[in-house]
Amino acid sequence: MERQSISLKWLFLGSLITNTGISFIWPLTTIYMHEYLHESLTIAGIVLFINSLFMVIGNYAGGFLFDRWRPYPTILLGITLNSLATGGLIFWHGWPAYPLFLVVSGFGNGIVMTSINSYATLVKSRKSSYVFNVLYFMSNLGLVIGTMIVGFVLPLGITYIFMLAFALFVLFLIVAIFFFNVKVPKRTADPTSKAVQAKNPYWPQILLLLLTLFITWITYEQWQSNISTYMIHLGMTVKDYTWLWTINAVLIVVLQPVLTLFDDWLLAHLNLRLNLGFILFASSFLVLIWAHAYWSFILAMAILTFGEVLALPAVSTYVDLYSPDDQKGRYQGFVQVFASAGRAVGPLIGALIIEATSYKTVFVGSTLAIILSVAIFATWNRRKRA
Repeated sequence: MERQSISLKWLFLGSLITNTGISFIWPLTTIYMHEYLHESLTIAGIVLFINSLFMVIGNYAGGFLFDRWRPYPTILLGITLNSLATGGLIFWHGWPAYPLFLVVSGFGNGIVMTSINSYATLVKSRKSSYVFNVLYFMSNLGLVIGTMIVGFVLPLGITYIFMLAFALFVLFLIVAIFFFNVKVPKRTADPTSKAVQAKNPYWPQILLLLLTLFITWITYEQWQSNISTYMIHLGMTVKDYTWLWTINAVLIVVLQPVLTLFDDWLLAHLNLRLNLGFILFASSFLVLIWAHAYWSFILAMAILTFGEVLALPAVSTYVDLYSPDDQKGRYQGFVQVFASAGRAVGPLIGALIIEATSYKTVFVGSTLAIILSVAIFATWNRRKRA
């Protein structure tokens, strides 16, 4: 039965379920392939890169199908692919079945994540900034819940992890079947035509913002890959490193609901929110340049998290505000594509720079790259508004 509009509670629940299910699988990839399947770290890195590449393709496909086909079958397609891939992993998780199912799951995840953000643009009962803030909160809450559960379930066997992920994706599929079939306003034009693209005068600043997002995710990935080895090089432990992500998760869970209380003010000052958030991102790497003691890494992570909760949800809000009504899915697809692309190449770029120079070069480069990109975006944005 077709509904008049998407209910926020089901949209938020879908984001929570999806991100919890994803977090059962992606953190284990390198460890599982290296320790259980006895493949090299290089092979594990290549598999992760291919998985990210297919997620990028899924992001674009999700936005394209959302606009050109229909939202309802698009998100069902993505969830079905996720369900089939994780269901297959329950029975076949050796080599090469594991990486093949992982790639299918990455493609499905790409479609689902773009579809959820695109569905958010259809919500009329609340401002888009509020919706994207809560979606970001739910996605991080899902990651926290998922990684916590993995710690308890993994000792029982990897099969149980895949069973849990499969059960969650099937649950989301059931929710989507009953509650995501909503009425969508008719498009007035072909969203891929050059004439329609030319009608959006905000495309240059949207592109500059997306490039800033891409660079930001490249730098963010240093935290999830190369900074762990840097901390161990300084004499710290893996436990010290994992505690940083606990701090990150707790701060996000605490800060994001607080931001929603000031949603009207933040929406009215959206450009300030974006610029400040990205500058805080850059500042966290500035701290790392002189970081040697553990407290300095905690400080850098806290600054990074403040920047994250300010900037990342605001990107989707900005793109939604300045994208044509008949291309909402396509533009949200762009947001996911640029973010996924940054995540895909970030670890490799960082590793190459570290091997050629040093960790501090990465930290200095990350600081300068973000500041330069956000300065170009802010300058262009100010000019166009004037």
